[in-house]
Amino acid sequence: MGTTLLLDRLDDDLRRTFDLSLVEYEILVRLSEREGRMRMAQLADALAHSRSRVTHTVTRMERAGLVRRSNSPEDGRGIICGLTTQGRDLLERAAHVHVAGVRAHLVDLVDGDDFAAVGRVMDAVSDNLVAAHPEMEMRQAAPAD
Repeated sequence: MGTTLLLDRLDDDLRRTFDLSLVEYEILVRLSEREGRMRMAQLADALAHSRSRVTHTVTRMERAGLVRRSNSPEDGRGIICGLTTQGRDLLERAAHVHVAGVRAHLVDLVDGDDFAAVGRVMDAVSDNLVAAHPEMEMRQAAPAD
């Protein structure tokens, strides 16, 4: 329940300030981490969302001028989602609000030892899931086109 409440609050903060959902913010972040572009399929995998959900969200973001889709220059079949200048500018402004929210609603409330314990738990969960499904790690590590 705490995770849901935290994510809802972070989403509300971004929507109120920038008319941007937390999922849209995450897409901007993922693109910025990959030199501003990713295949749509890789983006969906990185977000752990269905391809149709990501396509729908990217369509909204494209209409708002935050991203642009194009055919992959390597094979012509894949679709590349690229961060626009407007999207990068919004990300830079929204990051301050998002970070402040994470600090206020999580980081400043939790002791460092508790964070370390959560980190160990999530490492164990990740290791277990990757061992059971090695393709998950490969999808996350796949380079952008």
